[in-house]
Amino acid sequence: MDKSISREPMLEMFIFETLQLIEQLEQDVLSCETCNQLDSSAINEIFRIMHTIKGSAAMMMFDNIAVLAHSIEDLFYFLREEKPHEVDYSKICDIMLESADFIKNVVSKLENAEVADNNAYELIDKIKEYLLVLKGSSPIAISNSTDPKASNTGSEQQFYITAAKSSPDLKQSRFHAVLFFETGCAMENLRAFNIVHKLNDLAEDIEYDPADIIENDNSIDQIRNKGFEITFRTAKNCEELENFFLNADLVQNIDLNEIEAEDKDQLVPRFTAQRQIILDDTEEELPLKPVEKLPDEGTKSSGSRQSIISVNVNKLDQLMDLVGELVISEAMVTLNPDLTELINLDNFHKAARQHRKIINELQDVVMSIRMVPLTITFQKMRRIVRDMSKKLNKELELEIIGEETEVDKNIIEHLSDPLMHLIRNAIDHGIESREERNRQGKGEIGKIRLEAKNEGGDVWISVKDDGAGLNREKILQRVREMGLAIKSDLDMTDREIFNYILLPGFSTKDEISEFSGRGVGMDVVVQNIESVGGKVLVDSSAGNGTTTTLKIPLTLAIINGMLIQVGESIFIIPIRSIKESLRAKEEEIIHDPDGNEMIMIRGDCLPILRLHERYLIQSHVEEIQDGIIIIVENDSKQLCLFADSLLGEQQVVVKALPRYLKKINGISGCTLLGNGRASLILDIAGLINH
Repeated sequence: MDKSISREPMLEMFIFETLQLIEQLEQDVLSCETCNQLDSSAINEIFRIMHTIKGSAAMMMFDNIAVLAHSIEDLFYFLREEKPHEVDYSKICDIMLESADFIKNVVSKLENAEVADNNAYELIDKIKEYLLVLKGSSPIAISNSTDPKASNTGSEQQFYITAAKSSPDLKQSRFHAVLFFETGCAMENLRAFNIVHKLNDLAEDIEYDPADIIENDNSIDQIRNKGFEITFRTAKNCEELENFFLNADLVQNIDLNEIEAEDKDQLVPRFTAQRQIILDDTEEELPLKPVEKLPDEGTKSSGSRQSIISVNVNKLDQLMDLVGELVISEAMVTLNPDLTELINLDNFHKAARQHRKIINELQDVVMSIRMVPLTITFQKMRRIVRDMSKKLNKELELEIIGEETEVDKNIIEHLSDPLMHLIRNAIDHGIESREERNRQGKGEIGKIRLEAKNEGGDVWISVKDDGAGLNREKILQRVREMGLAIKSDLDMTDREIFNYILLPGFSTKDEISEFSGRGVGMDVVVQNIESVGGKVLVDSSAGNGTTTTLKIPLTLAIINGMLIQVGESIFIIPIRSIKESLRAKEEEIIHDPDGNEMIMIRGDCLPILRLHERYLIQSHVEEIQDGIIIIVENDSKQLCLFADSLLGEQQVVVKALPRYLKKINGISGCTLLGNGRASLILDIAGLINH
């Protein structure tokens, strides 16, 4: 069962927002380390991120994250206010990345419904010790019994209000308040719900709008644009209520009114208050001024600039499935056999063309929604390069090209692990030590290039290093030791030899280390890429480095296919795999000593695969001149498929094969045709390689 479906909405949103903020935090920290400086904008941004995480974690009662984030706030408050001259930026980056790892570990446990009881005290002590160093003091022993409610060093005062329910003997007044949260604070509905929960200790007869804060997905936009309205009755005075609301996490301003009458529309303005906000390096207290009216639908607030919303991936999958079914139903209507005997269908065909045009536009829009840039996935590799550079004592430089390239959301989820293994292999196996690079005149800095580009219907992602390259003889020796050789050494090309490193359990590393030697890294790469219909290519040059290329489709959902007839069966060939089609003559066919058929086309001798023989289908078309030859290509290899006839091009929705059919070589999926029949989609790579 998908655990994300069973989680409570508040927890689901907390996990999503926190992981987004941590990813942003890591990129900010790595950028600062590269520049070897923390400017005011970077400090304020990191401070804002940790402040948001602290408030969200405290609201969800995850004290280990909240207390850690609070300690980081203290550190960056000092950096912002005091601007110390002697700052070890590498030390700060180490602390921040270690903190990010801690928070990710806790969130990972929450995602898996585990107890997230990780202890952050050791990390908090490390932060406090370094803060003392910055202040010019010697580090002192700090007790591990850090109190989560310890006083702040300046980032923000915490208020602990303990109040019993108002006594009926005390005079109570009715109030109406409109709260606005800081721009970009996120999870406004949860913060509003938390305020209502705390207000229960101070007030009675609480009503708020929007009332369905958690259940209604539109509540966040309403709170951002119009504010969060609360009406309540309490014995507290205006000053006490002001302190209560303004000291709630990330509340920027409040419009508080005492209601003289029971009618909510009759309000007597008392005051409007606004929290201090940070502008650049300084704190400026905005003047208190009366608000003439509450924001209405025509009033533009900062929240109205919000043009991006988060959507559950499962909903996008359902939408994609519905569009696929729409494509199938359109084919069922326009290709319905009942129409073949009818004449004068001009109006029908005109309507069908318009219908098809709208479906194509809808499909394009849905696909564009699912397309995600590789930016986040690529930027994660900077952290891996940074950590391995320190552990292996290698000077490294990562160049990223084409990170704006977009791929389907379902595919991008399969890319993170393969890229991580390729980057680690490039650093551990490929890049030489500083001494060795100096001896070869390469320079101490090892270079790795991560590049993505679109080509046809595929995305090509390459990881290239300028290291030592693959050792051909060492790979061959290992192949012989493992008994994997199927050809003589002289008959194998370099690419065939290099492809052995992709096999499970294959490794040329003599010693097992933290990063390699177990023979599982490249196997993970192949499994993940092939699971989305992709291909892994390896090229290398001794002394000049290695390039590993991943060829993956843009999307897995809907493809353009060519329908071909083989006996009574219909197969589909992806259009992107077809080079050309032709009719051959008997005299053009060549037979080798083993009886295999080939045809000479423009100087190339290409093998012929008769599909009716391959899949044991009865066909009345057996003579080569009576059928059609379709030349297909994959990975620079070509093959001629022999079929009865071409039926035409059609968009098809790719459906997964049943488990018992997945092992059939040369079949990648199936689809439903317009007449309701099922048709198999050919796996060109499987046919060629087999």
